[in-house]
Amino acid sequence: MFGKAIPHRATGAAAIASSLTPTCPIVLDSVRLHLSAVGGAVGDVDFTVTIDSGTDAVYDVELFSQDMTAVQDLFWQPDRPISVMNGDVIDIVYANGSTLDYGLEVIYRKDI
Repeated sequence: MFGKAIPHRATGAAAIASSLTPTCPIVLDSVRLHLSAVGGAVGDVDFTVTIDSGTDAVYDVELFSQDMTAVQDLFWQPDRPISVMNGDVIDIVYANGSTLDYGLEVIYRKDI
């Protein structure tokens, strides 16, 4: 069973390097990103969501990757719940080489 939805938010106009570090086990619900224009082709164009394992780097895994060249709005919802353990970190990265304004929301729930 999962608790109520909790947002993790970030905004800006530079590279996205946002980390969500849960203090209890959680389930990743969705990731939403809005850019002020399409991503363009300046610099690294991949938006990625990765679990950085708190146990060992050998367990790190990329959960999602999207080429943002022609994307302005992104919504990703895993097909199945993704459990994230206490001590793991969810890293959200996008170079944003065109320095577009962005709004990022990561929605998660406590795994109760």
